[in-house]
Amino acid sequence: MSAAVITPALEEPVRNELAELELDNGEDDKTPGLDAPAVKKNKKKKKKKKPAGDTQEEGISEEPKPEGDDADQDQEGGAGGDAPAKKKKKKKKKGGAGGGNRPQQTDPPTIAIGDLYPDGEFPLGEICQYTDDNLWRTSSQEMKMKDFAFEEALKEARQAAEAHRQVRQYVQSWIKPGLTMVEICERLEDCSRRMIKENGLQAGLAFPTGCSINHCAAHYTPNPGDKTVLMYDDVCKIDFGTHINGRIIDCAWTVHFNPKFDPLVNAAKAATNMGIKCAGIDARLNEIGEAIQEVMESYEVELDGSTYQVKCIRNLNGHSIEPYKIHAGKTVPIIKGGEAIKMEEGEFYAIETFGSTGKGMVHDDVDCSHYMKNFDIGHVPIRINRAKGLLNSINKNFGTLAFCKRWVERAGETKYLLALKHLCDLGIVNDYPPLVDQKGCYTAQMEHTIVLRPTCKEVLSRGDDY
Repeated sequence: MSAAVITPALEEPVRNELAELELDNGEDDKTPGLDAPAVKKNKKKKKKKKPAGDTQEEGISEEPKPEGDDADQDQEGGAGGDAPAKKKKKKKKKGGAGGGNRPQQTDPPTIAIGDLYPDGEFPLGEICQYTDDNLWRTSSQEMKMKDFAFEEALKEARQAAEAHRQVRQYVQSWIKPGLTMVEICERLEDCSRRMIKENGLQAGLAFPTGCSINHCAAHYTPNPGDKTVLMYDDVCKIDFGTHINGRIIDCAWTVHFNPKFDPLVNAAKAATNMGIKCAGIDARLNEIGEAIQEVMESYEVELDGSTYQVKCIRNLNGHSIEPYKIHAGKTVPIIKGGEAIKMEEGEFYAIETFGSTGKGMVHDDVDCSHYMKNFDIGHVPIRINRAKGLLNSINKNFGTLAFCKRWVERAGETKYLLALKHLCDLGIVNDYPPLVDQKGCYTAQMEHTIVLRPTCKEVLSRGDDY
């Protein structure tokens, strides 16, 4: 709007009226809570400001716009609440994109994976697109719908896989020579129980922590009273599992401190990755084993002046996995030969390989630590009361998942050895002794869990470490 024009005839009356107006404003400015400097500042502003017609109220002057939060408060409140709000304060959104309010994991990890991802959207594993005859699956709407129907099982498996990743990252930060195997296993299992938020048979550990050393390739975990200590020149296979509602993640890696064992460990890693690459819907198990052997046995390791070809341990295999059943029936060989059985859509597999500087053949050792209830056993009459009580405890705490003597004692059982032997003799429980190669040799292991989704292959347990 344009300013009003004052004619000479009206000049004197207008001046008198303006003087009275200034006097009135000066009295109004002396209000509680407004200091003298502010009053003077307001008056200077008023003199400089051009008339704005009837829209300017008496006694109200415009102050300079402050910066920051004070500006927003002044705009919202105004002078006495009479002035219209010019702009509403914009509240900043907390957190960034992709779940900024998500809690951060502590160090050492203490927050369960389910609490870290309250929306249930757990990290995906490594996605491998199908090729060749299965390429059509990646864009098929029918396969995408089947994939969507498979989502609940995938979420459970991904939660267990994320727990495995965070636990092993924690273990890798402190494992070192001089620790006892009992201490290593118990610290790992305590962390794993926190991450998976152990809850009976609905969530927990899928099998005892394997920590087989040197010529022992698998199925060793310390029994109560075991004083074995991890040494600098040891090659230790850390193999543990987690599960949510029976969806098992079976994953392992090899710990070593002396760099002379690097070729042995790298051979197992490369062979496992080759097995994962070859796996897929309609892939034949015997062909996967042949590819694995070719990679594994292309490595050599020099130990104490002698060179050894890395051999596949031919009587150890990968395997299919079903809910609450770690060995579900299909085996993935790591050598040439075997049955030409095909992998199928929706199946879970543990792809694992074992390399050895020994004979490449394992046999049972003494002092068994791993046990598991027979998945297919029917009713078997038990006459010994203590054996009945132990079986009830096994059913309650482990179901058909593997367990060890340390866990039996943790469940509160005492004087259970004869009862456990009786259950094994009846075939209700199977024992799994340590598996060893030639004494003095070294063995390495690498393992991942994969799922053959309708649209792609997902390496559930893949992490930044391996």
